[in-house]
Amino acid sequence: MATCPVLQKETLFRSGAVAYRIPALLYLPRQKTLLAFAEKRASKKDEEAELIVLRRGGYDRSAHRVLWQAQEVVAEAQLEGHRSMNPSPLYDRQTGTIFLFFIAIPGQVSEYHQLETRNNVTRLCLVTSADHGKTWSPARDITGEAIGSAYTDWATFAVGPGHCLQLHNQTKSLVVPAYAYQNLPWPQKPTPFAFCFLSHDHGRTWVRGNFVAQSSVECQVAEVRAAGQRLLYLNARSFSGARVQAQSSNNGLDFQETHMVRKLVEPPQGCHGSVVSFPGPGAGSGPSAEWLIYTHPTNPQQRSNLGVYLNAQPPDPAAWSEPVLLATGSCAYSDLQYLGPGPDGSPQIGCLYESDNYNEVIFLLFTLKQAFPGQVWAQ
Repeated sequence: MATCPVLQKETLFRSGAVAYRIPALLYLPRQKTLLAFAEKRASKKDEEAELIVLRRGGYDRSAHRVLWQAQEVVAEAQLEGHRSMNPSPLYDRQTGTIFLFFIAIPGQVSEYHQLETRNNVTRLCLVTSADHGKTWSPARDITGEAIGSAYTDWATFAVGPGHCLQLHNQTKSLVVPAYAYQNLPWPQKPTPFAFCFLSHDHGRTWVRGNFVAQSSVECQVAEVRAAGQRLLYLNARSFSGARVQAQSSNNGLDFQETHMVRKLVEPPQGCHGSVVSFPGPGAGSGPSAEWLIYTHPTNPQQRSNLGVYLNAQPPDPAAWSEPVLLATGSCAYSDLQYLGPGPDGSPQIGCLYESDNYNEVIFLLFTLKQAFPGQVWAQ
């Protein structure tokens, strides 16, 4: 398996007296700024998550690298007596608002406890920023309005983690990937289903879309065009040895064409992965104006050897390339952002990922010409 050279590799969060997990990355193109989020934890255990932290980076075009500032705590992103998890950022291009979604869970109540008791105690929350992440609003609990009566039908749920999406449709809809464990009739255990939260009014109100497929978990979405039609592409973790993908033609309300993507392997119990779209060569004409890239551990036996995959014919599940290695050894969750053309003229990608048995969260900057040198990238 080929290894990708990179423009930059830098550790942003390193575990010591505290631990860091669950990376999320957001790019603000007008400001040439990256926001890197993670959970700060007392230990690596999910039950000991505490707060969401942030590092801000400015892209230096002359040096082809990101200059990162010191770590900050997003202190507003919490509910009293709850721990904050699954940072999921979103940027509204029309209003300039950043949304940071997260889930809030009381004390050290575990996901396992909620699944065993079928008692959902998770809250869906967000904070917003009007100054590119420098200051944040008080936390807003939108559980009731976004989930409604379905809340008691779920054993638990979560958003993301990782970046969310604004569509290019008429209402510039906001899409937040999520999953919920649906309580099924006894003795069946609660079962996970991926779906999306949606807003068609720039975040003033939120609704939930319909479930994708049984046994689909953490997911991300990207917007692509197929046969002249814009589609929302969803790629989800599963426990079946391969990823699940589906597509929506109504902005994430319903998903069809569900497939197991055998080329995108999962380790036992699966692992979070990231997907983004970007303008393909000759974008603006033809059936594949947007292409997809995806990052995920490539080892089907364990969370190791982070790879990047290319799909030049989305949403075709058979069109995924063989992976190119971004990092070897222990690697887990990752999040991607497209940063525009790189110094070699091909798309430039930022990747934030967990490494070294969750001891580090590392940022990589690379171009797709570095990853896939045999591909024609001329625009």
